Amino acid sequence: MLRKPKKLQAGDRIVTVSLSSGMAGESEYLARYQRGINRVEKLFGLNVSELPHTLKGEVYVYQHPEERARDLTHAFRDESVKGIFSCIGGEDSIRMIPYVDYEAIRQNPKIFLGYSDSTITHLICYKAGVMSYYGPSILAEFAENGALFPYTEKWVRKVLFSDESIGEVEPPAEWTSEFIPWEGSEERPRRMQPSGDYEVLQGAGIRNGRLLGGCMEVLEMAKGTEVWPDKAEWDGKLIFFETSEEKTVPGMLRRWLRNYGVQGILENAAGLLFAKPYDEQYYEEYKEVILEVVRDELGLSDLPIFYNMSFGHTAPMAVMPYGAMAEIDCEQKSFRIVESGVS
Repeated sequence: MLRKPKKLQAGDRIVTVSLSSGMAGESEYLARYQRGINRVEKLFGLNVSELPHTLKGEVYVYQHPEERARDLTHAFRDESVKGIFSCIGGEDSIRMIPYVDYEAIRQNPKIFLGYSDSTITHLICYKAGVMSYYGPSILAEFAENGALFPYTEKWVRKVLFSDESIGEVEPPAEWTSEFIPWEGSEERPRRMQPSGDYEVLQGAGIRNGRLLGGCMEVLEMAKGTEVWPDKAEWDGKLIFFETSEEKTVPGMLRRWLRNYGVQGILENAAGLLFAKPYDEQYYEEYKEVILEVVRDELGLSDLPIFYNMSFGHTAPMAVMPYGAMAEIDCEQKSFRIVESGVS
């Protein structure tokens, strides 16, 4: 069981952090960063400040993984800080691992929020025994053109601001992954299209398990490192997977899933949850690969597989609490988080 941080409430101080890319500190992105933190303050009543290296820029942040880890440690140790929000992902969080102070995290549980390359930080928190939250970042979601998506706002509130059971997480009505350059002046809302329901690729009945997973490209970097969960940690889990804006080709997804199969991770899982692919690129091809590996090669024809979920690189997105107990109902095509995300 992971330790749950305390819920957020209006007036709390949260800090922004750059643990991978330092782009939040670059001049061409500062306006978007400011829009993101203004939204967090106005919508949720939080007080936002930066850590010492949050806005140092891409070159400095890249050159100093030890300072990134020091920022993370500082945020967990600082009693005035109630939450830590990632500015953006990237591909470089893994270089922090040698400098992580797990005890500081373990002794001071508090909310960490982010996705994509923040998968590494989530695995760090998991190793330290603290629940963390796979969800929006300052630049990629809170700074959304026009307004924060109501769906995203709803799940931030339900997961981070309430100690009641989270309940059913329904799919959004619409989605987008249209990209409008962040450094430009165009601020029109992105074009939306119907999202569709969750798809059940296989499986029957109701399954329960605790949530564990993240961005597949980043999980590949984590395999074999000190933050990679032991095989037993995956047993009975609802494993959630999403792919990034890199639009990984189906053949690579096949290789990754085969690795999980050979590790014995999939055979004892409660179920698999896959997010909608970016741009819906390879939407049908991914389904074919998933079934090819899980059902045909591994013979796991009873393992429930949900598809087209909204916790990844498409917008809007729900918030997935690491280690929270969840439930899937294959007949109803429903997904529920059956406990609170915070204390």
